[in-house]
Amino acid sequence: MRARYGVPLGITAVGAACVAYAAGIEARSFRLRRVEVPVLPAGMRPIRVLQVSDIHMVSGQNKKRRWLQSLAGLRPDFVVNTGDNLSDPEAVPEVLDALGPLLQFPGTYVFGSNDYYGPKFRNPARYLVEKSKGQHGLNGKKPSHATGVLRNPWEGLRDAFDAAGWVGLSNTRGRLKLDDGIQIALTGLDDPHIKRDRYPRVAGGPDPDADLALGIVHAPYLRVLDAFTADNYPLILAGHTHGGQLCIPFYGALITNCDIDTDRVKGLSTHEAAGHRSYLHVSAGCGTNRYTPLRFACPPEATLLTLTPSENRISSPAASPLE
Repeated sequence: MRARYGVPLGITAVGAACVAYAAGIEARSFRLRRVEVPVLPAGMRPIRVLQVSDIHMVSGQNKKRRWLQSLAGLRPDFVVNTGDNLSDPEAVPEVLDALGPLLQFPGTYVFGSNDYYGPKFRNPARYLVEKSKGQHGLNGKKPSHATGVLRNPWEGLRDAFDAAGWVGLSNTRGRLKLDDGIQIALTGLDDPHIKRDRYPRVAGGPDPDADLALGIVHAPYLRVLDAFTADNYPLILAGHTHGGQLCIPFYGALITNCDIDTDRVKGLSTHEAAGHRSYLHVSAGCGTNRYTPLRFACPPEATLLTLTPSENRISSPAASPLE
């Protein structure tokens, strides 16, 4: 009798322990990742860029809120928010409270699908099925009330970000001027995951008068990466993937929730198109959908990117906890 039931009970116990760890410990084990990217002209001083992404705030997530507030202590030159701030239509005030100290710095933002629409429960196994069929999450389908997905009050986020001087980049261009006069040209897209991206509106390449140009988007779909790279943007910043969220130790992510390959699901990599090469940084983000509040072998994170002159060699990305 012991042999008959011992193995299933053991497997069940291990599974329950993994879920408890993924939800109760790792999903709240916030990290700061530091990455060096050699994309600046020779002789320019390093620029420190803080990227936050996929906050997916739910009311009452006080540890996440305090951790995000603490990031202001890094004193970045500017902040990039790559979207999906919400996972609760009531959480707009808490997102703004969490990001309040960072709003004192220059910044820019794009939105993701979860900023526009509230989350809906989905069986996580469906992502594996969709991957096998060449589909990716919403796959360009616009959520609607008919499917039980409600609209989020994203306008409150937009108005507060704009009032703080952050530059909104929904299929448009913008510019940041740092205190010492350095000019950052910005080109951003609305979320490709729900086919709100309109690259022809911003095509044509970086502003040649700027000291640095960035391409910014929430979901790193290949059509977007190809377009930015073909237009010769030196660095593209994105989020959306959650780094795979539920990963296998020593193997990595199983899914990306878009059409990028799992080898580039998070961190720094490169992308090639039309004879050009761009650096790509995908943030694993610091939150989860409220209905799947788990992370395994993929801690929540923000990233401090130090941009350096291009003659410098890339250092290996390193993650460290930020208390």
